[in-house]
Amino acid sequence: MSRYVKRDVPFELVEIDIQDADDKQLIKISSELGIGLNLTEMKLVKDYFSRKKRNPTDVELQTIGQTWSEHCYHKTFKGDIKTPEGEIRSLFKTYIAKATEELDPSWCISVFEDNAGIIEFDGNHAIAAKVETHNHPSAIEPFGGAATGPGGVIRDILAV
Repeated sequence: MSRYVKRDVPFELVEIDIQDADDKQLIKISSELGIGLNLTEMKLVKDYFSRKKRNPTDVELQTIGQTWSEHCYHKTFKGDIKTPEGEIRSLFKTYIAKATEELDPSWCISVFEDNAGIIEFDGNHAIAAKVETHNHPSAIEPFGGAATGPGGVIRDILAV
């Protein structure tokens, strides 16, 4: 039995049978669709759609894969890392945000708000500062990196 069922719509839409998929099949689905989700993530997807009493479509799985990708979700910054000295719970919180909080510079007006911040320039002006992380490979552009850097810079600066 195929795990892929074509739906009757005016474009190609495929339902992916994950309800009865075992761990090996879940990983195979992730690999075949190129969505880059690990077993834990695929089990969460399976559980979600089990509660909805339906299977996801290929479009839904691609959307989840993109949303949970390193490109969008920044798993490396948020994840736990084991080192010989112990475990780091979130690189971002442990080092980047913590250092800024400890320094508490008076010229920082707003920090870590939607990937940007505002710093005082002079008594009358401030500068919105931004570091863009969205130039890394993704399923959209696996080799050259997604060209969302400029868009992210504009979006995040306007959001603070």
